[in-house]
Amino acid sequence: MGRGRESFEKRRLEKVRQERKADKADRRKQRRDEPASGPDATELMERFREISEQYSAGAIDSVRYEAARREIFAALGFDDPTDEADDDDG
Repeated sequence: MGRGRESFEKRRLEKVRQERKADKADRRKQRRDEPASGPDATELMERFREISEQYSAGAIDSVRYEAARREIFAALGFDDPTDEADDDDG
């Protein structure tokens, strides 16, 4: 009778493994799909163009412009180019 229990346990463990494998595949698929759900580069560059025009027209001050610019660059995955330029000058 011991074999029946062992066989049942093996089937149960195999089912658990398959469920974990399916969950892992789902998580991987979700990670692949996530970047598409966030703001895309075109939208971010359009936003940067808008704030640049507002700053040039005097509609926003330099503090707001710099904060928005840093936020956009961070979302795009870029380092802040003005910080690097300042470091190179001095």
